[in-house]
Amino acid sequence: MTKLEELEQDLSYLKLHKTFELIQNKIETNELSDEIINFMCEMCSHEKIQKQLSAANAVVRVANFPHLKTINDFNFKFQPSINEMKIVDLTSCKFIESAQNIVFVGTPGVGKTHLATSIGIAAGQKRISVYFIKCSKLLQNLRVAFNENRLDERLKHYKKYKLLIIDELGFLPIDEIDEKLLFQLVDMRYEHKSTIFTSNITIDKWHTIFTNQTIATAIVDRIVHHSYLFQINGTSYRLKDKIEKSAES
Repeated sequence: MTKLEELEQDLSYLKLHKTFELIQNKIETNELSDEIINFMCEMCSHEKIQKQLSAANAVVRVANFPHLKTINDFNFKFQPSINEMKIVDLTSCKFIESAQNIVFVGTPGVGKTHLATSIGIAAGQKRISVYFIKCSKLLQNLRVAFNENRLDERLKHYKKYKLLIIDELGFLPIDEIDEKLLFQLVDMRYEHKSTIFTSNITIDKWHTIFTNQTIATAIVDRIVHHSYLFQINGTSYRLKDKIEKSAES
């Protein structure tokens, strides 16, 4: 790609179409030197990058993340059961293009939420719509919407995100009404949008989370199908930090 083509693309991104027409006219009449053209290319490229960063940061800000820990902040040496290469590859967000899911399973404190959030942040930085929510809060919101006869509106709200992160599935019991609401959301997103789930209960015991086993099977099948599954076997980071502080004192 030539410098002029790059400049045209950058000005188009910045919505300065008339500016490029003016530059073209100046070039045709030899009123612009190569040095000036190169400077304009650098200036527009810098401006485009800054706008892209601002847009990406805006996506991250509205995503409701519990923290802004990236994949670089994760200690893979402390959790050797996790395949670092696979996780890093997932931050490319290619799985979202094919509407695949991710499931992180492990005991509390092993880094499930950190990993899910890190992938979510990577998506936001690529200007992919993403939202993080605790499962209990999600079900509470759906229940309120159901009682107020606006369930469809709320389901469509959660469906719109290209990546939805549902944290702590099964941490609290799910009753018969809530599991039906959860099924509707999972079914709406199935094979259309990507969802990341974290849970402290292994998948083979997910049936214990639900009341109706038929609905349980339907939910689990849709979550697990087309999914990357990660079983994290390790010590809690919070316990690790407490042990280290005790040793220092």
